[in-house]
Amino acid sequence: MNPTETTPPGQAVVKELVVLNKLGIHARPAAMIVRITNKFKSEVFVEKDEEQVNGKSIMGLMMLAAGNGSKVKFVVTGDDAQQMLTELEQLFARKFDEA
Repeated sequence: MNPTETTPPGQAVVKELVVLNKLGIHARPAAMIVRITNKFKSEVFVEKDEEQVNGKSIMGLMMLAAGNGSKVKFVVTGDDAQQMLTELEQLFARKFDEA
């Protein structure tokens, strides 16, 4: 196993991503995030404005009310944390496949 691709047990990897799509994290983008996070064993929490929710919960993500330009912080703990964050970064960069 390549040591650069795994995270030591119990150590969180943190990544801040910016919501770039026009409508923010509504139902469809929340479902896309959850589809990615549920593929991995790592635990993930998403933070915005001092509020933290489970990154594997559609309702939790929607409750963050993360609109266009919002910064959301992903805190991921587990062996496959880096792979999860890479896929999430790509999803945010694609603006959730919206215009």
